[in-house]
This record gives sequence, C-alpha cells and structure tokens, in this order.
Amino acid sequence: MDDSQIAFDEKGLVPCIVQDWRTGEVLTLAYMNADALKLTRQTGEMHFFSRSRQEIWHKGATSGNTQALKQIRYDCDGDALLALVEPAGPACHTGERTCFHRGDLAPGAPHETLPALERTIAERARARPEGSYTAKLLDDSRLAGAKVQEEAEEVVRAARKESQSRVAEEAADVLYHLAVLLRGRDLTLADAEQVLDGRRAR
Repeated sequence: MDDSQIAFDEKGLVPCIVQDWRTGEVLTLAYMNADALKLTRQTGEMHFFSRSRQEIWHKGATSGNTQALKQIRYDCDGDALLALVEPAGPACHTGERTCFHRGDLAPGAPHETLPALERTIAERARARPEGSYTAKLLDDSRLAGAKVQEEAEEVVRAARKESQSRVAEEAADVLYHLAVLLRGRDLTLADAEQVLDGRRAR
C-alpha cells in the first residue's frame, strides 16, 4: 500500500499513532495531512498538522525532542497511521516520555517492564550512585558476565525441580543481569531482539 491510498478525512487529515521503534511503547497520537506526511518522508523526522493552529509543525523543532522515522504502517482501511520512531527525548510537552502518562498506570503492562529497566540502568550508568549494585556491575564487566552465567544456571536448576514462581524469579534475575551486561557494551536488549527478528525468515 502506498501513500496515495491513505483515506484522509473530509478535512484532509488522518490520525497517526506514534510508537517507540525499540520498546513498542505508544508515545502520542497526532494528526497528519498530505503535506505533513510528505515532509516526514522527505526529512526523516515526524511532522504533524495542528488542528488548533491550522498549520504543520515539526516535532522537536523548538524542544529538540525530535522523532526519527523508522517506518510508517497503515491500518486495514487506510484511515489511520502508525509511525515507528526513534525519539530523541520526551514525546509529551509536559516532559513525560509519553503523552499517555495519566489514568490506569499500575501495574505496568508487561511490554513496559524491560524498557523501564533499561532506562534505570542507563541512569545508573550516567550517575554512578554510591552503593549501587548496578553501577558496580557496570564498572566490572567480568563480574557482570559471571552473574549472568550464575543466574542462568540457577534458572535451569529451578526449571528442573522448583515452582513456577521460582522459575519466573530466576528468569527475572537473568534478564536484569543480561541487560546490565549489554549496557556495559553499549548494547540493549533491542539489539538482541533485532538479531532474533532477522532469524525468523530462516
């Protein structure tokens, strides 16, 4: 399906859901007209149409919180878009990461857990707070590697003879330590996920 098949409404607009390319988190809902979509394609950064100001606006033009376009997808009727982006900062004008920061927030949805963990690890990497276990692992790659190995062995043992909850707990330990190890190499879980995605066609 190409852009000529998008079903703009009577005002020449189409809603566009913006989603984080790496984490899958929904960042915002905005509107585009044909010119905003064309500019987005041309520049590689998100442009929208403001219904209140009746003009096109470039996301992050003043704040610096741009959104680099990775993909645009269409729904089955062509009357709604999904933009997958790499955000350079918060999506919301309030400074929140996502515009959807109100309402039923707890417990967090499962897909939000690992991105939140990685953001916490990144903050520990930046601040290096005294007494932080995460900072200690980041400063010692051998220790981080040994902990991944240790936790992997523990989850295997738990899978052989322990309860479902214990297996889940040990698996969580593996994911945490793996995320720290990857961060120490300037990688993320998304980098491993992309390798898996590349293997699907095999």
